[in-house]
Amino acid sequence: MRVLRVRRWMAALAAFAVTSALAVVFVSSPAGAAGGTGTGYLHTSGNKIVDSAGATVRLTGINWFGMETDNRTFHGLWSSNPWRSQIDKMASLGYNTLRVPFSNDALKPGATATSVNDYVNPDLAGNTPLQILDKVIAYAGGKGMRIILDRHRPTSAGQSALWYVSATPESTWIDDWKMLARRYAGNTTVIGADLHNEPHAEGTNPAATGSCWGCGDPARDWRLAAERAGNAVLSVNPDWLIFVEGVSCPSGGLSNVWDNDPTNDEDCGWWGGNLSKAGQFPVRLSVPNRLVYSPHEYATSVYRQAWFDDPSYPANMPAIWDRYWGYLHRQNIAPIMIGEFGSTLQSPIDKVWLQELLKYTGTGVNGMSFTYWSWNPNSGDTGGILKDDWTTVDQAKQDIIQPYLIPPSGGSGGTPGPSPSGTPTATPTATPTATPTVSPTANPASCTSSYRLVNSWQGGFQGELTIKNSGDSALNGWKATWTMPSGVTLASAWNAVVTTGGTTWTAQGPDWARNLGAGQSVAVGFTANGTAGQPSGVTCSGS
Repeated sequence: MRVLRVRRWMAALAAFAVTSALAVVFVSSPAGAAGGTGTGYLHTSGNKIVDSAGATVRLTGINWFGMETDNRTFHGLWSSNPWRSQIDKMASLGYNTLRVPFSNDALKPGATATSVNDYVNPDLAGNTPLQILDKVIAYAGGKGMRIILDRHRPTSAGQSALWYVSATPESTWIDDWKMLARRYAGNTTVIGADLHNEPHAEGTNPAATGSCWGCGDPARDWRLAAERAGNAVLSVNPDWLIFVEGVSCPSGGLSNVWDNDPTNDEDCGWWGGNLSKAGQFPVRLSVPNRLVYSPHEYATSVYRQAWFDDPSYPANMPAIWDRYWGYLHRQNIAPIMIGEFGSTLQSPIDKVWLQELLKYTGTGVNGMSFTYWSWNPNSGDTGGILKDDWTTVDQAKQDIIQPYLIPPSGGSGGTPGPSPSGTPTATPTATPTATPTVSPTANPASCTSSYRLVNSWQGGFQGELTIKNSGDSALNGWKATWTMPSGVTLASAWNAVVTTGGTTWTAQGPDWARNLGAGQSVAVGFTANGTAGQPSGVTCSGS
């Protein structure tokens, strides 16, 4: 099955003549992850993204699309390559961030995910789009990866010039973002919202009808809309980064090249790729240090822009990138995270473009962040990192990108966030159980525990052990120990640093949440290999 990803852009006109209060603290963090993904939530400082400890973070990620289409879930789930294996491969190649496109249709009550190979992915059978997303977030977090949610389309029918259409008004757009922000609040695997994909020009100037930047019309000014949505998100989840793409033409309209009136003509770029007015008209958010600008950039397999035929190519490209978005980084105004860039690499021009673009972003942790388009092979105008079998890596592409990747490390996983109703969102293949296990009376912390089997599949399972400090004083430097059945081995864990020695498992409070107050709880989540079995003999203590 192939999907042709169709774009329209301004430059194409030339051819005409994109569980508890404490759980908020103790949920999924790639703690101990070095360089690439950092520790805790992320924020900005000048042109850098930094972690909760102030260390510079470079996001070097990839797009895995499908949730924005009629399938309403990740493409490739129909293949013979299991979804976990795909994420394993992403992480092993060095991609530390996953950008997830979705449409508002996938978020509707009753939305169903289609084209899922239940034989290869039995744990996804019958899951809703959001439940599958929860599982991907949990597993990717276990690899130390971060997640950026990208509202790619207002409906699965296609992209839109404005951030709203009749079927998905602005109010729905904002409400859905607030729902997602609440759903994943406290889950530090999910770091932010790419508010709308590729706003762009529509209509011919002076009768522009598309997204403008700084024009002041609330119905068309993308900068003002990004402020409204971004501030709404931050009102319910102030920890998220807000990713704002550019437009194609600042006026919001296509140039009229036939009227011989230069006042109606302007410098336009890729859909979502023109941030030339962001310096003059910056996005103003209610929470400081949360704004990341996220342009898109493509090669001739998408469209042969005039600059590719410049006699000085590729020497002309840095000045073009500077003009459209690079100045924001170079002038220390805000970080840049290139949300999409890609090519089939069939043309030598495109290979040079990819090499030069990555060189422009810089090397090491101080370089600009990016998420490559795409993991999927079924992007018609770019192809993917995977080939059509959804398993084999396109090594020619990977070899160019590889030197700029900062692999995820550490990683304590990601746990599915609560649904709006507050109930767990994961749908297990077996009926979940909640078997209380009481700690010995000798334990001075007076801690109790309960266990829930969240999910199971052939050869493995996901569990959640909730530890509660039932004493009257704080449990500082908390630690819990329990026994697992023989043959069960740890795959990943979150909300605690979990180590094993034979059948004995130990969880300790991470550096950012070492203490467990009186009456507070922490849900230690994990995935394991082996037959599903519950912990026994749970004890806990403090330092």
